[in-house]
Amino acid sequence: MSKADIYCIGNQKGGVGKTTTTENLGIGMAREGKKVLLVDLDPQASLSIALGNDRPDNLDITVTDVMKKVIEAEEIPKGYGILHHREGIDLLPANIELAGMEASLVNVMSRESILKEYLSSVRKEYDAILIDCMPSLGMLTVNALTAADGIIIPMQPQFLSAKGLEQLLSTVNKVKRQLNPKLRIEGILLTMVDGRTNHTREVSELVRSVYGKQIKVFDAEIPRSVRVTETPAEGTSIFAHDPKGKAAEGYRKLTGEVMRSAERRRQNQLAESR
Repeated sequence: MSKADIYCIGNQKGGVGKTTTTENLGIGMAREGKKVLLVDLDPQASLSIALGNDRPDNLDITVTDVMKKVIEAEEIPKGYGILHHREGIDLLPANIELAGMEASLVNVMSRESILKEYLSSVRKEYDAILIDCMPSLGMLTVNALTAADGIIIPMQPQFLSAKGLEQLLSTVNKVKRQLNPKLRIEGILLTMVDGRTNHTREVSELVRSVYGKQIKVFDAEIPRSVRVTETPAEGTSIFAHDPKGKAAEGYRKLTGEVMRSAERRRQNQLAESR
């Protein structure tokens, strides 16, 4: 088995669909036969809750414990802290303790690459690893960017979201220069799209015309949907909750785009190595 592609799902703006995208893209890949690990890197633990762990603070082991072991150079047992979800993915959950970890990372050697060190040790066991980032550009997000091969940027087609994108792209470029030269922008994903409003259409077109020249903007768009907001209470993906709905179709399309892109890269690498 080749090593996993690692994707960071990030945007410092909250409420743009990062967690929903991490969950549904991951489960979308699992439905295509891939072995997938989701990593919750947000102290709010939205991903852990959305996958059925409604009391994350009661969890025995989380990503915080894993990172502590890396910092202390302790051996991490196989499967340590990993939960299995009924829709076929693995989850490394989070809880509020992660906020303390972010603060304590400041004094740690190689603090930007703690997560990378852990993921390097489990990478061979998966086809894809998806990291759900917190809505900030702090040390945890830098850890995710340092560990990732690519970043997927969910954003709402709204003026302020488009403005915040500049700051995120600047951070990505900085991490690329200083910490992770292989980091690429996988693409921008338009989420919560309401095709009925002129404003949404205008900003969508603006994002595609302004950024689309240098950065891939996914063909898939995720529509605004009440069904999506219902899924955390069910602890399931949109595929299980509303398989025939437009949001499920959007995430199916996104899954296909991401997987085809990964396959093309693999083929190119094979061709280059011959």
